[in-house]
Amino acid sequence: MNKNFNILIVGGEGYIGNIIIQNLLKNSYNITSYDNLIYNHHHSVINKMHMNNYSFVNGDMLDKPKLEKEIKKSDSVILLAGLVGDPITKKYPRESARINDKGVKNVIDMCAKHNIRKFIFISTCSNYGLIHNNNLAEEDSELNPLSIYAKSKVNAERYIMSMKGKTEMSPTILRFATAFGLSPRMRFDLTINEFTYQLTTGKELLVYDASTWRPYCHVQDFSRLIKIVLNEKTEKISFEVFNAGGNSNNATKEMIVELILKKIPEGKIKYQAHGNDPRNYRVNFEKVKSVLGFEPVHTIDDGIIEIISAIENNIFGKIDENIKIFGNYRIDYSH
Repeated sequence: MNKNFNILIVGGEGYIGNIIIQNLLKNSYNITSYDNLIYNHHHSVINKMHMNNYSFVNGDMLDKPKLEKEIKKSDSVILLAGLVGDPITKKYPRESARINDKGVKNVIDMCAKHNIRKFIFISTCSNYGLIHNNNLAEEDSELNPLSIYAKSKVNAERYIMSMKGKTEMSPTILRFATAFGLSPRMRFDLTINEFTYQLTTGKELLVYDASTWRPYCHVQDFSRLIKIVLNEKTEKISFEVFNAGGNSNNATKEMIVELILKKIPEGKIKYQAHGNDPRNYRVNFEKVKSVLGFEPVHTIDDGIIEIISAIENNIFGKIDENIKIFGNYRIDYSH
């Protein structure tokens, strides 16, 4: 990709967006981050303001004129924005509908209208919901979204795919595994990050349904994949869906706990069955490996090690006192 291209990242100031932006800026791409800072994470903007090829627009996906102005100037668009996760969408169902359904549709429609050649939609492996008999979920497997969050993602995917043959836009859908690792907009409400934080700080960790499977992927690896897609030939990825992650990072909750306990053997664990999240799925990532040559570099163990180090070195300050800023716990939204 020509590095003079303008890349718009909708939701660029979030947990994953920050890492993507940082790495693309290092490669001299022109980046515009469009974000409404719904989690009051204004600090994430300040850290990048000195970069000549970075600009920030405080905007909402429901603000069509402002959104269209930025999309018109863009060669590529990455859509990360939304209320992310089951707990936050349950807590704010009305806002979720406006953001994850109406707002996301606005972005898709604008990208189609202006024939964006590289439109990357970030979806989720949560779309698979519940896979029986430990079968591996593939891109053409039946989708079984169990949460409000995943149902919105499935609807958006279907809407995008319905445009095939009707637009010059070239979308690529990436179904992200559950993220982990360090970010300037840190989240300790994600499984690996949360488990490591709890055990590192001496708390008793309550683990529900320890044998349930999920796929995981480090935020730095997600960033590498985004760069690969941005530089790939359009005809190879247009209207294609990819599971985003690696087979080696499929793990049960108990497997994650055991890895952490190797570093923190005194960790206190309590297991309990029948939690309120029935999701259980292992995912096949062969397509993204064979078509795009992508395979994660970072293991779950790598993520655990770096999080323990960050906590022990007080990188994030008094997490316990400010836990609400280290995750998707509450929003400030009045649009």
